Amino acid sequence: MIESTAFGVMTIDGRTYSSDLIIFPDGRVQDGWWRKRGHVLSADDILALVDAAPKLIVAGTGTSSRMRPESGLMDFLKERDILMIAEPNPRAIEMYNRKIASGVETGACFHLTC
Repeated sequence: MIESTAFGVMTIDGRTYSSDLIIFPDGRVQDGWWRKRGHVLSADDILALVDAAPKLIVAGTGTSSRMRPESGLMDFLKERDILMIAEPNPRAIEMYNRKIASGVETGACFHLTC
């Protein structure tokens, strides 16, 4: 469960992270996550998460929503029966917590700054 966030930090299950991160459906967190093209989220950036086969990926696009899914990413995920929701971090966190609490197999990726 994501407990809190502020610009550049996020606390998950009692541990605070200060770099962009991926949360896998089993709850494992990969911090130090980088995208190949900065504020563009591509399929290549989340292949390990896609391989974990969640039903839903919640993408936290940053505090000011600067990170954007690239054209074609939603279609790539749809072909694999994965839905993606991309929202600014506050809304993405609410969605993520709600979905995992309801038992939906959910993964996430978060850009923690802009």
